[in-house]
Amino acid sequence: MLVSVIICAVTCVVMILGVLFFPKLKLGKVTLDSYWIVTLIGASVLLISGQTNLAALGGALVADNAINPLKLLVLFLSMTILSVFLDELGFFRYLASVTLKRAKTGQMKLFLYLYIMVSVLTVFTSNDVIILSFTPFICYFAKHAKVDAIPYLAAEFVAANTWSMAFVIGNPTNIYLATDYGIDFVSYVEVSILPTLAAGIVAFGCLLLLFRKKLKAPIEGEAEELHVSDKLLLGIGLTHLGACTLLLAVGSYIGLEMWYISLAAVGSLFVCSLIVALVRREKPLALGGCLRRAPYQLVPFILSMFVMVVTLSEKGVTAALGELLGTDYAVLKYGAASFLTANLINNIPMSVFFAAILETLPAGTALPAVYATIVGSNLGAFLTPIGALAGIMWSSILHKNGLKFGYHDFLKIGVCVAVPALAAALGVLSLVMLI
Repeated sequence: MLVSVIICAVTCVVMILGVLFFPKLKLGKVTLDSYWIVTLIGASVLLISGQTNLAALGGALVADNAINPLKLLVLFLSMTILSVFLDELGFFRYLASVTLKRAKTGQMKLFLYLYIMVSVLTVFTSNDVIILSFTPFICYFAKHAKVDAIPYLAAEFVAANTWSMAFVIGNPTNIYLATDYGIDFVSYVEVSILPTLAAGIVAFGCLLLLFRKKLKAPIEGEAEELHVSDKLLLGIGLTHLGACTLLLAVGSYIGLEMWYISLAAVGSLFVCSLIVALVRREKPLALGGCLRRAPYQLVPFILSMFVMVVTLSEKGVTAALGELLGTDYAVLKYGAASFLTANLINNIPMSVFFAAILETLPAGTALPAVYATIVGSNLGAFLTPIGALAGIMWSSILHKNGLKFGYHDFLKIGVCVAVPALAAALGVLSLVMLI
């Protein structure tokens, strides 16, 4: 057991150091993210040294159940591609430009509009897609409007990682944890919506208090006028995203698994887009953009973390931690523990690890603990930049745009916003679980 724990611990520490000090690695002309390379090396060491039970690992990878990591990857990548397709057509930038134009010269109004728009879009897409789509646009607008970009960037990041709790598709951590416990789309929403609403309102109030002075200054510039030129493809993309979301909601009642629905939606989107391209005799540029921007690095990352979790579970580590956390005050304990652990090893590895711990709990305790862990996995994203992949991507985009936002700045917003939002979400979740 000790050898396995040491290998996993060293891997997580090096991964964190990589995120902070060497996020990118250059191999010739190719630049790669360091976090997944580190975890891949750690998993390889476990396999080569014989610490991993290959039979248990192989069984988990081919298991015909919802928690199969391959099915989860298909679900997440498919949902991401559906959203990226819309982004390639300029849909999210168009909505942002309309919102900025309606706000005119009032920063308070703009701040509210932006928070609401990001929140709504995140519910139906995913937090990572929103971060990738909106962050560059906010940086651009703030520069030309001569306003401080930080309040809007913070509002975007907080909204995306708070309202991502609402639907199971909003965050890969939701997908992993809910699927592991067999929670369907509708059942998930019935429990998650009120804690998400509470966290979202509290988070917005905290952001207003934090940035109220900066938001009193007038907006001197004007919004960029943007349009979506290809309305046919936009209609096709919105139809597929809407149909996919609807089918995900009813899938459990008609015997369809979520990964199958999302994969079928992407397949149909590709076929329809290719037909349009053939009729027009043009290249399918939006599809090409989807294929280039899909987060393929998640595949080795999640599979590597899965190897570590299977190893630790087989060695009895997860069972021991389950006993340590106990069954009393499950919402508070698992919510706080997942929130803090996400900022030690990132929220995706934390979710994979906690899923194994949750399986050791009795049924009456496990369900509240699952939802509490989901809350912690989402809200932990804006305590420190290590908390989620969204934080790593967000910080990278800010750096490329010449904006200084260090670890201390991130932690300041995290403590002032994430902690109150977590308390609100867990408090409401405790009440919901009593009903």
